[in-house]
Amino acid sequence: MKLRDLVYRLYARRVEGRLDHDASPKHIGVILDGNRRWAKASGGTTEQGHQAGADKISEMLGWCTETDVEVVTLWMLSTDNLDRPEVELRPLLNIIENTVRGLAADGRWRVHHVGNLDILPAQTQSVLKEAEQATHDVDGILVNVAVGYGGRQEIADAVRSLLLEHAEKGTSFEELAEILDIDHIAEHLYTRGQPDPDLVIRTSGEQRLSGFMLWQSAHSEYYFCEVFWPAFRKVDFLRALRDYAARHRRYGA
Repeated sequence: MKLRDLVYRLYARRVEGRLDHDASPKHIGVILDGNRRWAKASGGTTEQGHQAGADKISEMLGWCTETDVEVVTLWMLSTDNLDRPEVELRPLLNIIENTVRGLAADGRWRVHHVGNLDILPAQTQSVLKEAEQATHDVDGILVNVAVGYGGRQEIADAVRSLLLEHAEKGTSFEELAEILDIDHIAEHLYTRGQPDPDLVIRTSGEQRLSGFMLWQSAHSEYYFCEVFWPAFRKVDFLRALRDYAARHRRYGA
């Protein structure tokens, strides 16, 4: 083991020992950013960068288990990403499909897809559906895999679903306008029935949400980490939790 690795491990143990698990976030959203830049800096290919990022996911979920996190939302593919050239998109989708299969086969996680399933290729849709069905009864961390996800798209889909539901009931637009509140829309989000994220982590140094969980993150705490996602370490994760625990959440009050 290199001296630097030993120092990081000892430091991580020290940070973890000082964490108050009662103050840990129950739902963490993660924007897995920087795979391509990590690959470029490492002299690798884009595909190798995406694979390295995928390999980090199970490791990170293990850290979440150790710190009593109950829900994790992983933004793996945005609606904008679907516009990438086919030469990059197809290998990326293959990696995502294999990763989702691996999460389901692991047996520790309950996999749930969040995103617009209809805009994804048939094979990707099938993998996501099968993983969700296979892990439906797993008593472990709920892992939301955000594939084909966009925050604006989610709100539009929620409103569309709400309108269709009330149309089937025979509710007029005037009646719906009279009763409509935020809870009605929340009931039609991809994450309906789940707690909103307490903490949103974004790697790679970018300090923006880029449309991630726009509705649900209204009162979330944000943590922006400089390292690229494939290089994200346990000590980086623990620092995010330590930073979160030190904040006084006001929920807009």
